[in-house]
Amino acid sequence: MKIKVNILVEWMIYIIGYALILNIVALIFKNTIHIDNSFFGIWGIIASLVIYILNKTIKPIIVRFTIPITALTLGIFYPFINVIILKIVDFILGSHFRIDGILFAFFAAILISVLNILMDDKIIKPVIRRGDR
Repeated sequence: MKIKVNILVEWMIYIIGYALILNIVALIFKNTIHIDNSFFGIWGIIASLVIYILNKTIKPIIVRFTIPITALTLGIFYPFINVIILKIVDFILGSHFRIDGILFAFFAAILISVLNILMDDKIIKPVIRRGDR
């Protein structure tokens, strides 16, 4: 039972974190990143949910296929994997989530990568450790 609770807490933390980052980036770059605000901002949460699902399913496959190019670029290519994920979300959600331009998608991808590292180290692991006691 604790494992299911830990997974649910992890899932909720990631979804809220992604939603915050996406909304912050959308506010900073109003002309290039657009999240539909209808239905009380539900599209930001849906975009976060899609990003989370793609990160858990498709991203490991993309990482495996891009190991050679990531190694050749000494890891510089890795944020572009998150750009690919963001562009897939752009395609899935259509007019409700739109990213115009690769540079801003790259900036959002770097923020999401930093967010993943910080959330994993500072929030998720301590919460799960506390829940295992």
